[in-house]
Parts: sequence; C-alpha cells; structure tokens
Amino acid sequence: MSVESVRNYFLEKGLEDPVFELKASGATVELASQTLGIAPQYIAKTLAFKLKDREILVVTRGDAKIDNKKYKEHFKLKAKMLSHDEVLDITGHPVGGVCPFGLKNNLEVYLDVSIKNFEHVYPAAGSQITALKITPNDIENLTKAQWVDICQL
Repeated sequence: MSVESVRNYFLEKGLEDPVFELKASGATVELASQTLGIAPQYIAKTLAFKLKDREILVVTRGDAKIDNKKYKEHFKLKAKMLSHDEVLDITGHPVGGVCPFGLKNNLEVYLDVSIKNFEHVYPAAGSQITALKITPNDIENLTKAQWVDICQL
C-alpha cells in the first residue's frame, strides 16, 4: 500500500507517476547508491523526528548527518528520531522506504540546504525497492517544505 500511496500522491496532483523499481535493495543510502550507480550524496534520505507536539520529516543528502547543535538551535530541543514501529505507524512507509510523499498523516517536511543546489535527488518511494527522481525545488513545492540548515557533511 505504501508504494501505491506515493504513486497516487503524484497522480492526484495531475503529474506522471515517477516511481520506479530498483534492481536490488535501496534500504540504505549505500545500497541505494550502489543500485542506482550514483554517488551517495544524491540519495535523498528522509529522516523522521519527534518534536514535543508533533512529528516531522527532514530530507537531506545521503552522506550528511544531523548536526545536533544546529538541530537544537532550530527546533529548540534535542533531536529524537522515531523508532522503526513509529515510523511505519506515523508515515505509512517502512524504514528504508520513507519519503515525503503519500504519507499516512499530514507531517511537516523540512529540506536541508545540503540538497538545495542538486539538479536531481533520488528519495525512496514507499518501499526498500522503489525510488523516484525529483528536483529539490519540486519536493519543496509539492510538500510545502521549509528549508533548514541542520546537517553536517
């Protein structure tokens, strides 16, 4: 159902279905970059965090890490990622397949500036064996995402 929700997300907006199947697992940044034959930075990993009153998603380049100091300065609390079970329950996507599209719940999406100047990035598409190719600006426009600077390379 998760992949279908991603496909439907685009179709309902009158766009083409961008989802494609991978020849091997894309469950991690390393696996996805190997499978797609691209550098890890072009994998758009989507991380799920818990704030005091809500959950959020942060999309960043594959080789970046959350900078705890920057995160705390921006969100005013320490970074706390959702558990595997919480990720599936809240996003509707399994770990390794999380993306900001076709979500089970309406979540705020943040884009780290680390992907801002890339022509295209490759997020998962609802499963560990699907992905899509998209511009960072299209992610911003489709999800009403906010740009943040909370990662380190």
